[in-house]
Amino acid sequence: MYFKSMFFEDYTIGDKRVTLGRTITETDFVVHAGHTGDFFPHHMDAEWCKTQPFKQRIAHGTMVFSIGIGLTASEINPEAFSRGYDTLRFIKPVFIGDTIHSEITISAKSDAKKPEFGIVTEHVEIINQHGEVVQACDHLLMVKRKQNS
Repeated sequence: MYFKSMFFEDYTIGDKRVTLGRTITETDFVVHAGHTGDFFPHHMDAEWCKTQPFKQRIAHGTMVFSIGIGLTASEINPEAFSRGYDTLRFIKPVFIGDTIHSEITISAKSDAKKPEFGIVTEHVEIINQHGEVVQACDHLLMVKRKQNS
């Protein structure tokens, strides 16, 4: 993890970064279920899941989101802070043993209500080992400007 100061003017639409990967484990399922209370059989009951369309347990969508976004935290920008996430979509299931990574693309820039800041939108795609997008969302950042406009 490292610090990298970037101001609103430093972001360029289309710039992209790719994270390292992380393999999803059964322990991830158990810990996430314990943290959230989501013990639905889709995530926890291997035998029941054999009777369902995917034939195996599927990862909690919120867990995949948390891990995928956590992978992006290798860079800390002290000039920005998260404003939240929009349009989160669970596109494909993730299974025990899958390896995911995140790809982040600067997709938009706009003015903020406070003139000393701008809004940067990072489109985040979480991708499995087969190159398939399993989740996608937009991360909104409030980013300090180099100078007031």
